[in-house]
Amino acid sequence: MKEQFDFYSKTVLKSYNLDDKMRYQLNMLDNLDVFTRKHCENVANLTCRMCEYMHLNKDFTIYCTICAYLHDIGKLFIPPKILQKQSALTDEEYEVMKTHTIIGYDMCMKDLKLRPYAVGARSHHEALNGTGYPDGLKKKDIPLEAQIIRVADEYDAIVSKRQYKSHIDISDTLKIIIGDTRPNTKSTALESLTIDAKVGKVNPKIVKVLLKVVIDDIEYEISCLFEYIEYLKTEIERLEQIDKYHEKMIAQKRESKKEYFTEGMRVLLGKNETIENYKDILNEYRNALNERELKIEKLNDEIKKIKKLKV
Repeated sequence: MKEQFDFYSKTVLKSYNLDDKMRYQLNMLDNLDVFTRKHCENVANLTCRMCEYMHLNKDFTIYCTICAYLHDIGKLFIPPKILQKQSALTDEEYEVMKTHTIIGYDMCMKDLKLRPYAVGARSHHEALNGTGYPDGLKKKDIPLEAQIIRVADEYDAIVSKRQYKSHIDISDTLKIIIGDTRPNTKSTALESLTIDAKVGKVNPKIVKVLLKVVIDDIEYEISCLFEYIEYLKTEIERLEQIDKYHEKMIAQKRESKKEYFTEGMRVLLGKNETIENYKDILNEYRNALNERELKIEKLNDEIKKIKKLKV
């Protein structure tokens, strides 16, 4: 049995039967590179769940989720050397990257089946203070679906870049996003003509919802760990019983008694386990148990940290 955990596996997507509604849209993602496709799926998953926490109606949630699936569809036409670049983009490369919003919008508008979701592709990089792109929209001029997708997009982009395997230290990522909810007090007089210095880039109400989703994910991760711990404890108990038989076997003087306890050991041995290697496997399980119990402690501490964050 292998322990499995996926940041985004706890989802309500299936409850909406999105497969029927999204088969065509999902086929569009097949043309994206693997990393971008996975990112789109993650952002859609987060967006759907954030809509749930915001108590938005089912139809809007489905619409918003499809917008999120398609938000980066314009990256189909961004040169791979820019799209997949590991280091920071140059100013010129960044300007090319930014065009994925307009490209994605145009793609959706030219396809009747995708046209209803064009706003997600165009506006998911807009910022409440007017510093976003491509249109420099402000506050309520930015559609709610785009505001939600922006938060989900930013969160998943940071998580993917840092390659988290667990939610430990995820609070540091949330601090970055919370920072985007705060006004830019350093703007110059010239910038203040075009930038709304009274608001941040992202909607704090949506970020608060993100925190709830992340806490939900951490609690799910903890529940997965508890299930695995129960498995480990069962295996350790079995192997410890083998070890007891082994000690009794060694203590026997009669061959018949030695064989009796040896046979008891064989009955309890699992696949790929032998009398010669069971102790090594027992130690591995004990170490794994200690590691998982320590991880649960750290994850519980992470929840406490997140609950103390001020948005």
